[in-house]
Amino acid sequence: MDELTQELNTAVWRKSSLSGPDGGNCVEVAELSGGRKGVRDSKNPTGPALVFTPGEWGAFVKGVKGCEFD
Repeated sequence: MDELTQELNTAVWRKSSLSGPDGGNCVEVAELSGGRKGVRDSKNPTGPALVFTPGEWGAFVKGVKGCEFD
């Protein structure tokens, strides 16, 4: 198992408190080494995860706050 896979498997994943009890269409986010963020589908925790650099994550958060995805 490579280092990133091991880190994703042992990461602490957080789901939005707004997701509700049934889960719905939710993602989970984890803090990774080097300031990276892991993102995965909460309904498929053993499935694939996306990994974002700090710059990519910052641009995404800025876009969300700026309503670029509405």
